[in-house]
Amino acid sequence: MTSQTRAEAEAAFDRLSARGAEFLGTRYAVMGGAMTWVSERNLVAAISNAGGFGVLACGAMEPDRLREEIRATKARTDAPFGVNLITMHPMLNELINVCVEEAVGHVVLAGGLPPRSAIRQVKDGGAKLICFAPALIIARKLVRDGADALVIEGAEAGGHIGPVSTSVLAQEILPVIRDVPVFVAGGIGRGEAVLAFLEMGACGCQLGTRFVCAEESIAHPAFKAAFIKGEAREAQASVQVDPGFPVIPVRALQNKATARFLAFQQETIAEVRARKLDTKEAQLKIEHFWAGALRRAVIDGDVENGSLMAGQSVGMVREEQPVAAILADLREQAIGALSARLSRS
Repeated sequence: MTSQTRAEAEAAFDRLSARGAEFLGTRYAVMGGAMTWVSERNLVAAISNAGGFGVLACGAMEPDRLREEIRATKARTDAPFGVNLITMHPMLNELINVCVEEAVGHVVLAGGLPPRSAIRQVKDGGAKLICFAPALIIARKLVRDGADALVIEGAEAGGHIGPVSTSVLAQEILPVIRDVPVFVAGGIGRGEAVLAFLEMGACGCQLGTRFVCAEESIAHPAFKAAFIKGEAREAQASVQVDPGFPVIPVRALQNKATARFLAFQQETIAEVRARKLDTKEAQLKIEHFWAGALRRAVIDGDVENGSLMAGQSVGMVREEQPVAAILADLREQAIGALSARLSRS
């Protein structure tokens, strides 16, 4: 590779990344996936300080706790970062107010179609709004309703997933949605994949699993060891036991907790049918199951009875690295692929 070829590849990659980087206010057009218990102040600040875009995972936090976490993140970085809020959270409006009051620049609404009132609340508060679009029809609706950017996340992702693969979603949505930036997520672990999606029309990518084993991640050493040992095929989606009670699948490394979830679904469905819970309460109970199981694994290191939420890109996580090195690797892999192509032309 000549120095000229290298320079041409760097310039080309930066052009492809420019729209996403400008939208986020970052060097890299890379968002950190919002992973409950993992995407907290330390990892989020580290991603932003290294030139990416860290995203706090609010999860089941209540407003005062979220405010504390935002302020703690700001104490660790002057760079832009976002906050991910779950749309089914019973205190969604209050959480949005916290983000507005704390001058969070980007709010991500995830976990379901956001109500228009929440969209207006974010926009009126001055934040940029990012929403998840699991299908083209929803992507179009979200753009009409005011989303400033979209994330399309395929079934290869960790945690809560949709039914369609990343590659299919990208082919369906990227050629059509041009009015707002679109970030691609799900199963992305190397820079060559980032480059491919940028060339398809994405403005950037979101990665979660790849950052779990960052040195700055507070995840328990046993949790990180499970990721480093894990293979793509071992990150499997949970099974829905009753078609009459829809449960969003969750992708995780298989252990005792994944088996326990099957029984938990049956118990929860029985409570709904006995009218001890309504459907929404049951859905929240299931969310609390995952939050508790995830904490046991991430914080306490119980990798047998806790949840090991992981995307299929876990097979590409082979060591603990600083966030800066992970981002640099992604860029180098993408530029290397571009340089090889230019050298052949």
